[in-house]
Amino acid sequence: MRTNDILLQTATKVILFIIILFSFFIFFKGHYTPGGGFVGGLLTSGAIVLLLLAFDMKTVRKSLPVNYMFMTATGLLFALGTSAGAIFFDVPFLTHAFGHVNIPILGELSLHTATLFDLGVYLVVVGVTITIIQTIGEDE
Repeated sequence: MRTNDILLQTATKVILFIIILFSFFIFFKGHYTPGGGFVGGLLTSGAIVLLLLAFDMKTVRKSLPVNYMFMTATGLLFALGTSAGAIFFDVPFLTHAFGHVNIPILGELSLHTATLFDLGVYLVVVGVTITIIQTIGEDE
């Protein structure tokens, strides 16, 4: 028996947007301040879990057709690739490169390979946590 959760579903749509925006903010600010890929990934996973609580799993899978195991594998490739890439340049493992680029509209931007590493961590955290939650939540 399914109850009418119109208030929860409506609130979830608004709160989901706020959580995802804050997740991206934490992800991008994480290089200079506390946060980064791990915390941003946990916030995104929490938003998806909120979706799973408000709607049923079938609806969420239909609206977010993502293979989370593939997301985890992609994240591992990003994390290992950027950290092991330093070996090809004869520097220690996990040494990251950075540089500054001047873009006309945005001004001077700082580019880091650590951001790609954080992206890998973000994808791994989201992929693993949602795979675990969906596996536990499946009813056979």
